[in-house]
Amino acid sequence: MHMSDSIQNLTTRIRSFVEARQWQVYHNPKDMAVAIAAEAGELLQHFVWQQPDQLEARVVARRPEIASEIADVGILLFEMADLLGLDLGAEMAKKIEHNESRYPAEKARGNNRKYNEL
Repeated sequence: MHMSDSIQNLTTRIRSFVEARQWQVYHNPKDMAVAIAAEAGELLQHFVWQQPDQLEARVVARRPEIASEIADVGILLFEMADLLGLDLGAEMAKKIEHNESRYPAEKARGNNRKYNEL
């Protein structure tokens, strides 16, 4: 897959995968949210106890495993959005626009403060 693959194409492929296995009964909103959190936890496991000077080497050494966990999170997220009838691309664009207003570049540049602290 390439960056040019659309959210809709990937969502269709994920939906087909789930339907072919008749897993829809298990993929309700609660279980999807739990699965996303569980997979995000597996992603975090690659970084637990790592100090800043160790992170780059960790990312290089475990790149395939980290990529796989990121993919798991993404797949479940795409599927959950589809399950809820959300246009994930439109929702992401809306959220980016919202964040652009909450974190204006001229105020947020170079710091990590929350929007209400800028």
